[in-house]
Amino acid sequence: QVQLVESGGGLVQAGGSLRLSCTASGRTVNMGWFRQAPGKERQFVAAIKWIGITTSYADSVKGRFTISRDSAKNTLYLQMNNLNPEDTAVYYCAASATAMGAYSYWGQGTQVTVSS
Repeated sequence: QVQLVESGGGLVQAGGSLRLSCTASGRTVNMGWFRQAPGKERQFVAAIKWIGITTSYADSVKGRFTISRDSAKNTLYLQMNNLNPEDTAVYYCAASATAMGAYSYWGQGTQVTVSS
């Protein structure tokens, strides 16, 4: 069983930046970030695939967020720039055990709050 531990959340003013980290206790293949705002469903934010290191983003964060990973450190990152209050949510890290598998590992979440 792989454990994922997120860090880096916090309170930031609109227009500011934060970098989230997610460290995995074991081997993972594809990884991603999701977020859930109060009263809303969890939504996809960004993902990165092990094969080809391809990335994908939700339209709402394209051009502002960058996902990356350091495989040597088993760590996933999400650089978030030009944050706005709509980005306020709990951010979750997710990972799959196989290239075609669903995300089966989830972190506990880290709170990001953007003030206006």
